[in-house]
Amino acid sequence: MEERRARFEELYRQHVKAVAAYALRRAPRETAEDVVAETFLVAWRRLEQVPAQPLPWLYGVARRTLANYRRSATRRQSLADRLRLEVRVIPQEPADERLRDALQTLRAGDRELLMLVAWEGLRPSEVARVLECSPVACRIRLHRARRRLADALEVPAHSASGLRTKEAK
Repeated sequence: MEERRARFEELYRQHVKAVAAYALRRAPRETAEDVVAETFLVAWRRLEQVPAQPLPWLYGVARRTLANYRRSATRRQSLADRLRLEVRVIPQEPADERLRDALQTLRAGDRELLMLVAWEGLRPSEVARVLECSPVACRIRLHRARRRLADALEVPAHSASGLRTKEAK
């Protein structure tokens, strides 16, 4: 093990600057640092396969590592673009000031429950999974939260139709 470690340390000492320069000429500093680290990780793992003249081999590993980083960046950008197109814009707060004030008077749990139903469009069975409770408990909590919101708004509970779920309609 000591011989292996010594061989790797010598390999690293002799070639880290060249591999770093190679990576820096091809990528931003943060990526280049990751490429150098990944290149020498591969070298450590495959030390028995490193040839007598290791620099070209290390450049090859760095080249493939850079290609992987570029592909990953392209995939991340593509995903981000798709998500931007698919994500619906949801207001951070209700437009109705009275409703916002009434929601603020509720306990955080009631507020979250009502917002998951009204703003996120989840059914009580889905909200139950989010809140890690049974669907029956969720429906009971939802009923009580609606009643507390109606009291805070000073309107009859049955007229708070904007907060009704798909299942309840």
